[in-house]
Amino acid sequence: MSSPLKIGLVAGESSGDLLGGSLMSAIRQQTENVEFIGVGGDTMLQQGLQSIVSMERFAVNGFVEPIKRLPSLYLDLQTLVRKLIGAEVSVVVGIDFNFFNQMLELRLKRRGVPTVHYVSPSVWAWRQGRIRKIRKATDVVMTLFPFERQIYLDSQIRAEFVGHPLADQYDPDALKKDLMANARRELAISTGDVVLAVLPGSRNSELKFHFDLFLDASSQFAQLIKKKIVCVIPVVRDESMLWMTEKAKGIKNVSVRLIHQQSALALAAANVALVKSGTSTLEAMLLKTPMVVAYRIGEVTYRVVSPMLKTKYIALPNILSNSMLVPEFIQQDMEPDVMAHALTTEMKNAVDDSALLESFTRIHRELRKNAAFTAAQIVLNAARHS
Repeated sequence: MSSPLKIGLVAGESSGDLLGGSLMSAIRQQTENVEFIGVGGDTMLQQGLQSIVSMERFAVNGFVEPIKRLPSLYLDLQTLVRKLIGAEVSVVVGIDFNFFNQMLELRLKRRGVPTVHYVSPSVWAWRQGRIRKIRKATDVVMTLFPFERQIYLDSQIRAEFVGHPLADQYDPDALKKDLMANARRELAISTGDVVLAVLPGSRNSELKFHFDLFLDASSQFAQLIKKKIVCVIPVVRDESMLWMTEKAKGIKNVSVRLIHQQSALALAAANVALVKSGTSTLEAMLLKTPMVVAYRIGEVTYRVVSPMLKTKYIALPNILSNSMLVPEFIQQDMEPDVMAHALTTEMKNAVDDSALLESFTRIHRELRKNAAFTAAQIVLNAARHS
């Protein structure tokens, strides 16, 4: 039997672990004699990853902790470079976790190892100077969004659009009414209720800036439509459940349902959603849920970051359509009464033949490319030509 093809993969976060697991499964479907080595979580370990460093070592938050951890992270970097080269891997795939993986890819590329980066940093949104470092470190970037590819090609970097894994999970031809009925059945919510999905974020800082304002907007939305509403809120982190439960007590005209994670269930069940800017706006679009998008950070941070922003929009449906497809509010514009009025307007778009839902479906089809299979082909091609 010939020697197995050896592929290095490094994921530093749970989202990357899920991407890595799907990629490994797709690679195995295309070639049987393959071994994987690197860093990943439970999903990648279940797919047979030989772990060099525990992914838990990369779990750092905030600004101070990463600085304190720099010495140990640098040692992990050196260990990975040594072990991956020693294993004679044919290619290394850095999965998101951009800062660390770009340092790793740079060192491996200099030693003749082909490098693939899976998930483009948001160079189209801010800090476009990063693209020079990507050119030095990465042989090919696999992008989730179609417009990202041209940005890299313009900078003489090979890039391939593989599609978004979330788009593969849902049927673009599914009807909103069917998605809603199935989700409400699972949540034991009446078909006649008005349901608002509220997704304020998961980090403590995000909850601090969004949760109270979102609850206030929910109450005012109920007053505007003159109906009591069911407000379904996915709680991403267990430690946030008690705090959010206390905050949600006594909200007028609103029956609050906190559920453990399950953002897709909340969004599918909803007539309309109030969503913090991020991947959840993409998931809402894929589930054909009209939405209002908002985002707030500290005022000092905003003043520093805002001059560096290079995109007109913050909501992914708007970025992908290059138009104001859904309303979005930033910083001081996040007034509860304004968001409540926007929710009232957007709820009217929850009709199967609406122009909004047709746009959602069109973008969904553009993103649905069997991402894991397409990415696997690119990785295998890089490995076989190393």
